[in-house]
Amino acid sequence: MTGSTRPSDDSRCPCGTGLVLGECCGPTLDGRPAPTAEALMRSRFTAFAVGDAAYLRATWHASTRPRDLVLDDDVEWRSLEIRATSAGGPFDDAGVVEFVARYREGGVRGALHETSRFVREGGRWSYVDGTLSP
Repeated sequence: MTGSTRPSDDSRCPCGTGLVLGECCGPTLDGRPAPTAEALMRSRFTAFAVGDAAYLRATWHASTRPRDLVLDDDVEWRSLEIRATSAGGPFDDAGVVEFVARYREGGVRGALHETSRFVREGGRWSYVDGTLSP
């Protein structure tokens, strides 16, 4: 998506916790620091789902952040499954989150399976990079 289409705060959060956006990823999308690497991962999935490229760039570590980020309007991010986490808690400076993000593109379903690395600097988590799995 090229433009943000954020749902209302009382809508179900796209990240799949079962909470409404205002109680889940909404505050993080609005600038509140994510408390954990998993929380940042969930908010980044939500940003993909609602087309918030500015948030994605802002939460990407400066060492690996792309110069430009254009989201594909044809991709509809449908669900997120967190498979595993390692460290990434409120007292850690690094963490790893393994996830599967399901999407639909042009009527075809797909899945992105990634193990992502995160770091926390100055009290804020950032996405560093990820390794894709088949």
